[in-house]
Order: sequence, then C-alpha cells, then structure tokens
Amino acid sequence: MKWLCVLLMRNIQCRIWICSMLIPKKCNPAPHCFDYGCRLLSHHRSKNIKDSYRLLKLQEGCSLEDVRNVYRDLAKQYHPDSGSASADSATFIKIQEAYTTVLNDLTEKMKSREKAEDEEEDRLKSKAPQHRHYLSFEGVGYGTPSQRQKQYTQFRVDRASEQVMEYRKQVMERQLAMNESMLAKDVRHSKKAKITQAIERLVEDLIQESMAKGDFDNLSGKGKPLRKFSDCPHIDPMTHNLNRILIDNGYQPEWIAMQKEIRETIEKLRKDMVISRKKLGNPMTPQKEKQWKEVCEQFVENIKTLNKRINDFNLVVPILSRQMVHFNAGKEIARVQELHTTQVEKKNEHNTKDSGNKSDGPLGVKTSFLKWITLALK
Repeated sequence: MKWLCVLLMRNIQCRIWICSMLIPKKCNPAPHCFDYGCRLLSHHRSKNIKDSYRLLKLQEGCSLEDVRNVYRDLAKQYHPDSGSASADSATFIKIQEAYTTVLNDLTEKMKSREKAEDEEEDRLKSKAPQHRHYLSFEGVGYGTPSQRQKQYTQFRVDRASEQVMEYRKQVMERQLAMNESMLAKDVRHSKKAKITQAIERLVEDLIQESMAKGDFDNLSGKGKPLRKFSDCPHIDPMTHNLNRILIDNGYQPEWIAMQKEIRETIEKLRKDMVISRKKLGNPMTPQKEKQWKEVCEQFVENIKTLNKRINDFNLVVPILSRQMVHFNAGKEIARVQELHTTQVEKKNEHNTKDSGNKSDGPLGVKTSFLKWITLALK
C-alpha cells in the first residue's frame, strides 16, 4: 500500500490526504492520483476566481482598465489609512487578494490568446507559400505579425523623417539658388550700367573730337536755329529734329538699307535669267539645254544666298509686318519660262500681222480702184 500526500495551494489553507488502493506493483497509480488532484485544483481555482470577480463587483471578460478603476475605488473605501468610515483591514486584504487573482487570470487569458494566435499563424504559415509571408507591410520586418507591424511602424516613422529632411534640404537649396540668381542679376545690372556709362562717355568724346576737327562745319543750316520737324504735341521734338538731321545728311537705318539691297538683288537676278533664256532661243538644242541647266543651278545658289540675307534682315527689322519671306527658286525659274513663252508668242503674232499687211497691200489698191469706177459709171 502506498500513501500519497498532495499539498494544495496556500490560499485554500487546507490539506487533503489521498490514499491509494492496494494494487499490483506493475501498475502505476500516480497518474490517476495526479489527475484527480488536478481536477480538484482547477475546480477550486475557478471557484476562487469567480468569488474574486464577485467581490470586486466585476463581470468576467472585463478589461484591465476596469479592474484597476474598481480596485482604486474600493481601496479608497476600505484601506485602513484612507480615513473612511467603512475602513477595514480584513476586507481590504480580501480585496487585494481578489485583485491579484483577477489580474493573474487576465494575464493568463491574454497569454493563452496570444499563444493560440501564434499557433494558428504557424499552422497557416506551414501551408501558405513562403513568399506570401512578405506580401503585407511592404516586405519589411520579420517574425510574427505583431512584431512585423511594430517594425513596419518604425520603418514608416524613419521614412517620414527622411522625407521631411529631404524637403527641408530642397527648400534651403531653392532659397540659396534664388539668392545666387538675385546676386548674379545685380552684378549683370551693375555691369550693364557701367557699360552704358562708358558708351555715353565715348560718344561724347567722339562728338567733341569731331567738333574740334571741324567735321560738323559742312552741315547744312550750321549756325541757324533748329526748326520743329512736327507740330504734333505727342511727339518729342528733340527726337524728330535728330531724325531730320540724319535724313538730310543721307543716313539710313540698317534694315532699310538691307531691304533696298534685297529688292535690287532679286530684280537683277530675274533680269539676268530672262536675258539668258532669250539668248538660248527656242527650241533649244541639247547643248543649249545643258547651258540652261547650268544657269538655273547658279540661280538656285544665288537665291540661297539671298534667303540668308533675308534671315539677317528679319532679325533687325523693328516692325513685324515689314519682315520678308524667302524666295522660291523653282517658282522664279517657272515664271521666267512663262515670260519667255509669252514674249515669243507675241512676237510671232506681230510677225504674222506684218506679213499679212504686206501681202494684202496691192490687192487693196485694185479693189478700191474698181469700186471708184463702178460709182462713176452709175
């Protein structure tokens, strides 16, 4: 016969002796005794937890914050040092033990819940493909979902901090660039002012030097007062007087001179083409056709040069409506051909009329003489 002694929890404050039956040595009665003792312990423990909830006036499943608030209120009532009329040390000890029991129960429930979640995650993790583990949280972190969530939160905080620093850096760079551009603008403005002043001084020196040499002595109207160029009150008289002096002495602006040069050049090229076509005659032999092709090629090169001159003119002309378009060499050559054909046809018609008048001259005299005789006889 064996005697087993099981010492229960100290909070129960009692001892239970369990006697085992007389059984063969091959059998092991310990598991049954322990199983029975565990059932007694779990039953008494659950009863103690329920009493603790009842003492604290709480429902099972309440939050940790509710437990702390209730304990704080009861401690104010029953704590010996609270000065309350209902203060009682024995009741406060029971409340404190109940509070400890409830806290331990909530802690165990939370641990068991987390353990169940981890087991469920491990079970699903073994079935799911390995890459699905990193589909959430942008693939950041490792470990359980809660651990990865904490790591991902920290990652987002770090990334936000870096973005803020980068934005501040860009703002400072932009301000620095703006300050540098303003400084460069001031430098350019000061250089421009210095150049303008230098040019004004140079012009004034040249005028004084020319006056000393007597270059202005041959101007028309020297020594006479300047007369007004226009009576319009909205026009600056000084500007018009200067323009009148320049015009009277043969000065022309650059764009007017270039425009005149372009018009004279195109007229000369057209006349040269007409003369060259007239010299070759009609119809042209193969040798003359070859010469005509050479003349056309030279004309195309001259038109290209003239078009470049037109580009220079369009850059300096002050009025947009005064700008010129390029000349088309093909159209100019076709116009020369049409002009030559028209001249040849007119010449042929004129020759035909002259030949007809010459042939019809004697017949006309005879006809008029016969008509005169007929009239005389009547």
